[in-house]
Amino acid sequence: MSSMSAIPVGLPASETPWKLPSRGKVGMLSLIVAESAIFTIFVAAYLFYIGKSLSGPAPKDILSVPAFATICLLSSSLTMHWAIAALRKGKTGSFSAFWFVTFVLGAIFIIATAREWHHLIYDEGFTLQTNLFGTTYYSLVGLHASHVIVGLVLLLTVMVFALLGKVKPEHSERCEVISLYWHFVDAVWVVVFTVVYGLGR
Repeated sequence: MSSMSAIPVGLPASETPWKLPSRGKVGMLSLIVAESAIFTIFVAAYLFYIGKSLSGPAPKDILSVPAFATICLLSSSLTMHWAIAALRKGKTGSFSAFWFVTFVLGAIFIIATAREWHHLIYDEGFTLQTNLFGTTYYSLVGLHASHVIVGLVLLLTVMVFALLGKVKPEHSERCEVISLYWHFVDAVWVVVFTVVYGLGR
């Protein structure tokens, strides 16, 4: 009488067990969702009030397209991606270099924004109280600039630890959480740029 072979029951041994997602990523993604809602409100308000100011100036009269600043900010997403990839591979030197370039590009963007505001306020006399356009413009662009500044503080903090030699490949997931925020800030600028310097003009 031939013996019957046993049939294994259960999951294949090759399947990896499910594990909880990173708390840092979940927290950051939750923050991004909340911040996206806030930006949506400000963008909607800007679009709603376009052309409804009772007095000048209008956007086309005083706004110039910040092309260089935009290129710098969007390029920083690439250098951020390269920094995280380098850290995962254990190339801490390359990570530090790309991370530093990301910080510099973000800082250039903020400096360019500050110069633009200085020109608008002191040369054009265009302030938050000038008209409805001034109120919505400074609110929307200022909201984004404040998020870039927060991102720069995070980048600077990690950069200091990297210079002290305390950032290792095992910290790549934590740095990736910061990169999610930075990519979000860059993506939001695409929307703000399109609304303010495209549709708004």
